[in-house]
Amino acid sequence: MNRYLDVGTSVASTLARLGSGVSVGRLGQRPVQLLEVYEFENCPYCRKVREALSILDLEAMIYPCPKGGPHFREDLIARGGKAQFPYLIDPNTGKEMYESNDIVNYLFSTYGDGPVPMLLSAGPLNDATTMLSSLARPFASGRTYRAARRPDQPLELYSFEASPFCRIVREALTSLELPYRLRNVAKGSARRAELQQRAGKVMVPYLVDPNTDTEMFESADIVEYLESTYALRL
Repeated sequence: MNRYLDVGTSVASTLARLGSGVSVGRLGQRPVQLLEVYEFENCPYCRKVREALSILDLEAMIYPCPKGGPHFREDLIARGGKAQFPYLIDPNTGKEMYESNDIVNYLFSTYGDGPVPMLLSAGPLNDATTMLSSLARPFASGRTYRAARRPDQPLELYSFEASPFCRIVREALTSLELPYRLRNVAKGSARRAELQQRAGKVMVPYLVDPNTDTEMFESADIVEYLESTYALRL
């Protein structure tokens, strides 16, 4: 896809959700163990959960499940009984669940300190804007699997849901079915100081690949790196 069109449609996707997930909200207790989410980019229901994770400043281990993916979809079917997304695992409480609205409500009641924001509450506005956000990127990656080499260790991505540049990288990670630790750094995140110390500045997306000792900024460069390192040419 043309770079200008790619960025433009990603910006439109963010605007359709009125920037939900750009800033951290009121926080409650913090989890000790890492949350896990089976999902895929451009899924309107998965988007709501990623927004909640950004607002609540929560990290999560992401298992991308693009259509045709040979690994994590099958893992989820074995675990939960069906290939339905998103699916949350919280090892801190033993909770596992489908259904985006249930997951969002659970996250805010467990790790927040206030009501669920209007744009994440169940209702026509929520559903309409999440669908519109997906429609803004009809030709984007993030839906269908492309053959890739599996990394020995999960990657790490400093990101937040409302960033149009982070979205482009998450789509590439999803298409290649590359598991990654999502380190949310929305405005107000305590994790921004960690990124500043690690990378020298607060800018996203920022990819860390422990398999190759690579760390890098810039969405276009990251996508090129993922393609050259993990995509298989058949």
